[in-house]
Parts: sequence; structure tokens; C-alpha cells
Amino acid sequence: MDISGRPRDSACVAYRNSIRFHRKTMEDVMGKLTVRALRAVLVVVLAGTVFVQASLLWALATDPEDGSLPLTPLRVTTILGMVSVQVALVCIWRLVTMVRRGTVFSDAAFRYVHALIGAIVALALVWFAVTILNAPGQRADPGVTVVMVGIGVAILGVALIVLVLRMLLAQTVARDVEAAQMRAELDDVI
Repeated sequence: MDISGRPRDSACVAYRNSIRFHRKTMEDVMGKLTVRALRAVLVVVLAGTVFVQASLLWALATDPEDGSLPLTPLRVTTILGMVSVQVALVCIWRLVTMVRRGTVFSDAAFRYVHALIGAIVALALVWFAVTILNAPGQRADPGVTVVMVGIGVAILGVALIVLVLRMLLAQTVARDVEAAQMRAELDDVI
């Protein structure tokens, strides 16, 4: 018996009910339909990036350059950009899987968040490389280069947003660990 006259197991029952409630709430927010729709989009985008990579590899192997634009460096940087997108897609897939399992608020999620941030930064760097390769052809209209630089900065902005979300994840994991320690101490007291 504890202080309130209830059996000790009632604290465990309340804790288990709390976990079930929060897990059920998570399932409501990230419903099966939402996860399936997101995964379908991820598969379509992944297939598209593979198609673009295959097309560019074929073009690298068969098409000669005509000299108007540096096509080979543009094609290679585009292929590298597609790799960055593919890494980001895999990381998002894994994080969605962790959300469905209820394990996203753990240290294991940081691996995928870090890889996602790295992929976004790599994509921005590839975009800046494409901008540099394209800039000499835009001497008559430098506005295109300015717009391309703006898009690169926006991509870096997405990386910063994910970094802020990573900080929120870190705070949540820290509070979850703190709550678990407090529960353990409370169980010892009771």
C-alpha cells in the first residue's frame, strides 16, 4: 500500500495507461493514411531521382559536348545533387518509421536528423556549384544568377529549420530522460 491507501501497482497501471494514451494520440496524429501517403510521395521522388541519374549517366556516356555550356560538369553536379536528395529521402523514411513505432524521441533519431542536415547542406553546395558553372553564360542577364543564389540560400534555410527542429528533439529527449529518472525516484520513495 502507498500513502493514499492504493496498492503500489496502481502507479504502474497509471504509468502504463499514460503510455497507451500518448501512443494512441501519436497514432491519431500520424495516422496510417498520412504515413502511407508520405511514403508514396517519397517512393515517387526517389524513383524520379534514380531516373534522372540514369538519364544523365547515359548522356555522359553517349552525348558529346557542343561547347555552348559546360555540360559534363553540370551533369556530374546534378547527379551528386540527386544523391543528396536520395540520402534525405531515406532519412525522412526512417524518421517516419520511428514516429510510427513511438521511438522518435530517442538518441537513435539524431543519427538520421544529422544525416538529413548534412544532405541538405550538400544539396545547397551542389546548387551553388551549378550556379557558378551557369554564371558565365548569364552575363547578359545576371538576374538569373542572383535568383539561383537566392534558391541556394533558401536551401540552406531549410537546413537551419531542420537544425532548429533537432534542438527541439534534443530538449524533448532530455526531458523524457529527466521524467524517467523522476519516476524511478518516485517509485523508490513509494
